[in-house]
Amino acid sequence: MNAINTSDASIEKKETVMNKILGAISGSFAPILGVLAGSGLISALLSILTTIGWLSAKSGTYAILSAAGHAIFYFFPVFLGITLALKLGANGYVGGAIGAALLEPHFTDLVSSKAQDVTFLGIPVILANYSSTVFPILIAVSIFAVLDKFLRKVIYKDLQMFVNPLISLAVIVPLTVLIFGPFGTYVGEAIAVVVHFLSSKSGILTGAVMGAAWSFLTILGLHWAIIPIFIANLATGGDPLSPMIASAPFAQMGMALGVFLKTRDKDLKTLAGSGLVPSALAGTTEIITYGLLVRYKRTMPIVAIAGAVGGAITGALGVKGTAFALPSFLSIPVFIPTGLFLIGTLTALVLALVLTLVFGYEGKSDAVPAKTVKEFGLANVKRETILSPLSGEIVRLSEISDPLFSTETVGKGIAIEPANGEVISPVDGTVTTLFPTEHAIGITSVDGAEILICIGVDTINLKGQFFTSQVKQWDKVRKGDLLIQFDIEKIKAAGFDVKTPVVITNTNQYVDVVPAIDGKVQAKDELIRLVV
Repeated sequence: MNAINTSDASIEKKETVMNKILGAISGSFAPILGVLAGSGLISALLSILTTIGWLSAKSGTYAILSAAGHAIFYFFPVFLGITLALKLGANGYVGGAIGAALLEPHFTDLVSSKAQDVTFLGIPVILANYSSTVFPILIAVSIFAVLDKFLRKVIYKDLQMFVNPLISLAVIVPLTVLIFGPFGTYVGEAIAVVVHFLSSKSGILTGAVMGAAWSFLTILGLHWAIIPIFIANLATGGDPLSPMIASAPFAQMGMALGVFLKTRDKDLKTLAGSGLVPSALAGTTEIITYGLLVRYKRTMPIVAIAGAVGGAITGALGVKGTAFALPSFLSIPVFIPTGLFLIGTLTALVLALVLTLVFGYEGKSDAVPAKTVKEFGLANVKRETILSPLSGEIVRLSEISDPLFSTETVGKGIAIEPANGEVISPVDGTVTTLFPTEHAIGITSVDGAEILICIGVDTINLKGQFFTSQVKQWDKVRKGDLLIQFDIEKIKAAGFDVKTPVVITNTNQYVDVVPAIDGKVQAKDELIRLVV
C-alpha cells in the first residue's frame, strides 16, 4: 500500500513539474499572440498576392511588408526573453537583453563569416544562428530567473538596479553561447541522425514518427536541425520527409478548427480562428502551437496521433516535395503526386478535428468525483478560502485586456476594480514573488495556494511609480497585513486601467476554483473558494 502511495505521489509531482514547464512556455507566448496573429496574416497575404501574380517577391513593397510580417519570428529570442522573465518574476528587460545579445551584429558577424577558433576566456565557442530559435532562450531565461531571485536576496537593495543586470548579463549570455545554445544544436543533430536512420528503413515508420513528433520539436526549436536534410534531398531530385511532417501542421489546423467549433468562450474562439487563417494560407502555426497546443494538454495526444496517421500514409504512398515551402493549402502544388499528398494531410486534419470534437480540448482528470470521494473514504477534502485583498467592484477575468489573464493562462480567479489604494494579504503565508516595479505580488498560503495579485493592466510600464510595497520577498504575512499601497488617481491619470486580477497560479492542483462573491466586495470578504 505504501508503495502505491509513493508511486502516486511521484506521478503527481512529475505532472506538477510538467504543468509548470508548459505553463511557463504558454505564459511567455500569451502576451505576443496578437502580434503573432497579425504578422502571420501579413505573411498569408503576401503569399496570396505573389501566387496570383499581383505582387513581385523582388519588389520594395514585398520587402517592406515581409519585414513587418517576419520581424516577430526573427527576433523570437528578444520577445521571449522579455515575456518569460516577467512570467517567472524576473526583470523582463534583462531577459530581453539576453535574447538580443544572441542577435547582436558583432556576434552574428562571427556566425555569418564562419569565424574559426572563437573562444571565451580560452573556452572554445560553438557558433550558431539563434534567430527564430526558442529552446536556448527558454533555458537561458529560466536560469536567469533563479539567479535574479538569488541576487535580490544578497545584493543591497539600493545597488540592485545596476548590479543585478550587470551580473546577470555577464553570467547568462556567455553560458548561453557556451552551453545552452550548443546543447540545442547537439540535440538537434542527434535527432537528424535518427531521422536519417528511420528514412533508410521504412517510409511508414518514418512518416509516423515525423508526423507525431514535428509539432513538439517545433516547440523546442529543434526542428531547424532537420530542415537541412529536406534541402539536401531536394538537390537530389525530391524530398520524401517534408510531406511527412506536413501532416503535423495540418493536424494542428484540425485541432484548432475543433476548438473553434467546440468552445463557447469568445476569446478562445477568436484565438483559434486567428490561428487558422495564417496556418492555412502561409503555414505559420505559432498561434495554434503556443496558444492552444501548449496551453491545453489534451490537444497534445490528439495532434500527435493525427500527425502520425497522416505522416504514415504520406510516407507509405511515396509523396515527395519538389521545393522548400511551409506546409499550407497554398503550398499543396509543391508536393507530388498532389492527390496522394492530400490523402495524408487531409486525413490528419479531419482526424484531429474529430478527436477534438469527441474528446474535447481541456481535460478534467484532476477532479475527484463525489462518488469516488464517498466510496474510498476521501471525505476529508479541504476547502481553502481566499479573502479579498482589495475593496471594490468584482470584474470577470475575461474583461481584462491582458490576454495572460483574460484567457486564464496565468490561472483562474477574479478581478477587482479597486475603491482605494491598499492591497492586504488574503491569506496567512509567504511573499514568494515581489516584482521590482512593486505593481504585482505573489503569495503562497500555508495550505499551498499560489496567489498572484497584479495591480492594473500594463502598469509594469510605470516602472514602480505610484506603488509602495510594505513587505519584502520571503516575508511571512498574516491575513489583513498591508502589502502594497498605490495611488489610484495618478495611475488613472497616467492612462492605465487599475482593474486588479487576483488569480490562483497553481489552478491545476485544485478540483475547482470558485468565485465566492459578485458585485461589490470589501477587503477581507471571502473572494475565492478552492477545493483541493
